[in-house]
Amino acid sequence: MSDNNYRKLGVAPRFHEILSTGFYTGLLPGAPGTYAAFTALIIWYVLYLLLSPLALTLSTIALIVVTTVTGAWTSSVMERYWGPDPRAVVIDEYVGCWIPLLVAPCGEYTWLFALLGFGLFRLIDITKPLGCRKIEELCPGGWGVMMDDVLAGTYALIIVYILKLIYFNHRYILT
Repeated sequence: MSDNNYRKLGVAPRFHEILSTGFYTGLLPGAPGTYAAFTALIIWYVLYLLLSPLALTLSTIALIVVTTVTGAWTSSVMERYWGPDPRAVVIDEYVGCWIPLLVAPCGEYTWLFALLGFGLFRLIDITKPLGCRKIEELCPGGWGVMMDDVLAGTYALIIVYILKLIYFNHRYILT
């Protein structure tokens, strides 16, 4: 098993272990948050290939809302077994990664903006600027676990959206 910030993890209910670790991506060695966010990116891309743009947007919003509420609940449960904000609990990374992907679909450039959203989310989540660390402190338990990633994902969404506007407006100006 993995650890909670390099401490041995306790035995927890299997159902919550599966959910909170993002189907065990949180137990992978090295960078479990990045693995979880990349898994979320792959899930989203499969949906992108299968759904219309409207259905993709609605599905992504539904995933964000349902996973945020479920993540707050299961993270609170896991904190009783693994301590505060356990490193192996990565369900929050899924939500944070999906948020900037709301503005990614744009035809042939979808992958570019999706990867940009993924990378920006991870950078913001790791560095925790502009209130991301503070929101963890303000929100107790599982909500704190989830909300710093919601905020990091929102910052990434804003940046991707601005870059998308600049790119497409710049392209039209040059033609």
